[in-house]
Amino acid sequence: MKKIRILVVEDEEKLARIMADFLRLQGYEVQCAADGESALQIFYSQKVRADLILLDVMLPGISGYEVLKELRASTDVPVILLTARSSVEDQMSGFEKGADDYITKPYTLELVKLHIEAVLRRAGKLKETMEFGDITVDLAGQMVYWKGNYIETTRKEYELLVYFMQNSGTVLRRNSILDAVWGYDYEGDMRTVDTLVKQLRKKLSEECDYIKSVYGVGYIFGDKRGR
Repeated sequence: MKKIRILVVEDEEKLARIMADFLRLQGYEVQCAADGESALQIFYSQKVRADLILLDVMLPGISGYEVLKELRASTDVPVILLTARSSVEDQMSGFEKGADDYITKPYTLELVKLHIEAVLRRAGKLKETMEFGDITVDLAGQMVYWKGNYIETTRKEYELLVYFMQNSGTVLRRNSILDAVWGYDYEGDMRTVDTLVKQLRKKLSEECDYIKSVYGVGYIFGDKRGR
């Protein structure tokens, strides 16, 4: 499954790194730029351009608004502005310049995730369903089906399954799963992951052996390795 590419344009190095790590955990391919000129260079130099841009307004050199203006002269790539300016006037200015969405600082990573999904869905870039073997996930309705039969899941069970499917064939460490599904600020321990995996396995079916334990590490989805 082709990963959606996101370009994060943020001059605060720590914030950019945290954002990039979080988005990668969600299954996105991520590139970062620390200023507007670098962002434009990266975007236009890629053979396969970004599907969405997270663009900080306050950047060194040319501003985020100037970057947006340059982009809109030649492309309709979805752009979400990130800014500390929260006035209605500032938001209207961003939309008038061609922004698809607007997130004010401070924000949570979960909120950014929801905004990204909403913008990608409107742009027709987000798949409405995911399939793996006998599992089908309705992403719009957040519903899970096994061999066509609806499986009732909690929100966390659903998010865990989607994360597994996005990263099928990859050994996933428990701490990475914890960060991706519960967030960086979650204070629980690794046993939370094991408990949720157990619940999800039970709900899917005894026939479903897609989620395999990797001793001492974590889990792998949809691969014959593991145990």
